[in-house]
Amino acid sequence: MAEPFRLETERLGALPLLQHFLDRLGIDRFLARRLPPGDASVQLAPAAVLGLLLRSLCLQHEPIYALADWAAPYAPRLTGLAQPGLLNDDRVGRALEQLFDADRAALLTEVVVAMIPAFQLNCDQLHNDSTTITFSGAYADADGQPRGGKPTPVITRGHNKDHRPDLKQLLWILTVTADGAVPLVHRTAPGNTPDDPTHIPTWDALVQLLGRSDFLYVADSKLCCAEAMHHIDAGGGRFLTVLPRTRREDAEFRTWIATHAPDWTQVDRQPGRRRGDPDHVWTAFPWPSPCADGYRLCWFRSSQKALFDAERRAERLHRAQAELTDLAARLAGPRTRFRDRPAVEAAVQAILEKTETTGRITYTVATRDEESFRQEKRGRPGAQTRYRRVVRSRHELSFAVDADAVRAEAASDGCFPLITNDRTLTPAQLLAAYKYQPQLEQRHAELKGPMEVAPVYLQNAARIEALFCLEFLALLVRALIEREIRLAMQRRGIKEISLYPEERGSAAPTATRVLGIFTDVCRHRLFQDDRLVQVFPPQLTPLQAQVLELLGIPSSAYTAPD
Repeated sequence: MAEPFRLETERLGALPLLQHFLDRLGIDRFLARRLPPGDASVQLAPAAVLGLLLRSLCLQHEPIYALADWAAPYAPRLTGLAQPGLLNDDRVGRALEQLFDADRAALLTEVVVAMIPAFQLNCDQLHNDSTTITFSGAYADADGQPRGGKPTPVITRGHNKDHRPDLKQLLWILTVTADGAVPLVHRTAPGNTPDDPTHIPTWDALVQLLGRSDFLYVADSKLCCAEAMHHIDAGGGRFLTVLPRTRREDAEFRTWIATHAPDWTQVDRQPGRRRGDPDHVWTAFPWPSPCADGYRLCWFRSSQKALFDAERRAERLHRAQAELTDLAARLAGPRTRFRDRPAVEAAVQAILEKTETTGRITYTVATRDEESFRQEKRGRPGAQTRYRRVVRSRHELSFAVDADAVRAEAASDGCFPLITNDRTLTPAQLLAAYKYQPQLEQRHAELKGPMEVAPVYLQNAARIEALFCLEFLALLVRALIEREIRLAMQRRGIKEISLYPEERGSAAPTATRVLGIFTDVCRHRLFQDDRLVQVFPPQLTPLQAQVLELLGIPSSAYTAPD
């Protein structure tokens, strides 16, 4: 006999929170505008399918084929799909192809242009960097062949930043604001593309997006090439980057500082990370003359970097001496394979180059001859036995650390140069701008970590490019969540909230932690003979209520009936 009562559970999770930000950005509306609406033969509109995929990317990375199972427990009004069972990997794939064929540039521009005033983003300082997204598989068809006049991605081998030279890759280029590290633009490039030529098209895209060029463009040392710096300077822009160690100006300063004492000025001081650690102090020394390109050059010294450089040099010297000692022992052995002096010197040079101690360790190779006599023929020696004289060269290796060279190198420990065309920023402001660059690297870490951009689970190159467009939007939404809750904490003087296990506090909440505390939020419906008897709204915890309040989301987003 059937039970008269039936209890149904609908998962809400973090989708109501996520919907609040999607509505503020208007992403669902922009997707519907740029994608074909579908007709009677299309059971699921492409915009609805991609909207669901976007929500999945924000919350939990799932393979395309598992998207229907992921969406099934959620309330239909939150997924936008009344029948998630109709969803399958083929429908998602076709929707991604339609996104590739659509005007993705216009779509992303609409989202970003709407986002800047809606969230009052400061775009005066922007940071750019790239990373590689690694693919497992052949991807023979991902060769850049155009589709509908648009180039498809080129997945190939290159300098892999994940240290996987055995796998193919794409280059992912991202630019974020210095106001919360919120993504503004992204693009993909072939996996073998060097970073140097990517800055000019990236900067041009930012100028077109923002309608101005006076923002400060910050990037790593690959920006320090004459063509890119001159392009930005001629366009009325400002840039800031690190001078590479390969530049002549770097060697000149490190030679000069070995015999001179710069007039360092303290520009920043931060307490040590752990109790008892010394303060981290930054000092600056503006170089009196411009670099070879005519731009401003300012040297900085970090106390922690100085300690790190000294420890690393000591470790290199120790490793080099250990390997040279082992080589000397092998040379003295009775069965050494080193027969001539050039082979010994080549082995020594290989050790010095591998340990990066060339010029810091001096060595000499001494050669002596050992005389011995051997029978001309085999057999037991006798009175008539004839002997021949054999002379064998033996090599002895001696080495020592060059104290003067080490002392000269130590003079520049902790030093690094920044180059810019901005003449108004103080050294303290230049340092503060460049110190924000790791926040962009955290976005790349988030893309590869919590968002699990790889493995991609797709083979079609056009679908992969469209998927990365949604990955960018998901990263943007997650960045806004972090920015909003941190700003709210700052306004209210809240130092931390208990997002970690055992109610441990978090001073800088991440999107992963914020979204994670809502994972198990559900609504229950009680039916009797298919008649709705009662709805049991979720009971939010004090922590969940606090997070919603900080984000400006009313609790009714979870408790209000459909």
